[in-house]
Amino acid sequence: MENFHLVREDDKYKLKRENAERASKVINSNKVDAIREARDFIKSKGGGSLKIHKNKGGFQEERTYPKSKDPIKSKG
Repeated sequence: MENFHLVREDDKYKLKRENAERASKVINSNKVDAIREARDFIKSKGGGSLKIHKNKGGFQEERTYPKSKDPIKSKG
């Protein structure tokens, strides 16, 4: 399962594979729509983990798509 990070840089959201320098996808939208587009992109690649970062730095949350690939079987 691949890990991706959604970060805000230069007034855009960038979806990057873990340890990659270049973005897999650049999203010119608000955060809610950026998360939705990131989710769809990850699902189209067979699934993975999305680590969402706060706009001013730091980690916000992690989501797994599709949910069935989540290694931790929790409700949250």
